[in-house]
Amino acid sequence: MPCEMSKVPLPKEHKAAVCIWDALDVTTTEAILGAAGDRDEIQRQLIEIFDLADNKQNKRSAILLDLYYFTIQFALERGFSKEQTSSFFSIVKKTHEVCIETPFGNLEQCFNYFKELVLCHAVKRPPWSISLFSPEEVKAVTEYVVNTYFRHFKLYKYAFTPVVRLDLAINYVGLPDTPEPEEGDFEVSS
Repeated sequence: MPCEMSKVPLPKEHKAAVCIWDALDVTTTEAILGAAGDRDEIQRQLIEIFDLADNKQNKRSAILLDLYYFTIQFALERGFSKEQTSSFFSIVKKTHEVCIETPFGNLEQCFNYFKELVLCHAVKRPPWSISLFSPEEVKAVTEYVVNTYFRHFKLYKYAFTPVVRLDLAINYVGLPDTPEPEEGDFEVSS
């Protein structure tokens, strides 16, 4: 009897690339930076851009909205330019997407992908990378993502990936199947 399995996505290898203006385009980034200091306006724009209007009912949307808002907030606090803000936001978003693509543990793979993305924006090697972040900014970005996203990695995994359940049945060739136990078959001896 063939086994019927549902497809569980396995971790994939991802190649890091420059992602300036990837998740946030120029006008969107300018609008968000223009709303600096107004949490409600920034959140409203993020809700509109990423279709998170159901964040009051949907926990995943609420979590994403918080992740995106605090990413923007960090960029504002650090005084990032619009190019840096867009790139940093894209780095966090892409890292999150890779982390939740499979329910299997891929922490090391995700962190390596994050490091490669940051490196693509810290070293001048056109067309593979650009020098957008200084060494101090790279350190600050890395510390921020490690202390916020990767510190809560398992919580993001739990919230965004399906639970994998393994039902294992072993049949030996040549032996009869063991009948299912019935309710009265077990006696407890004292």
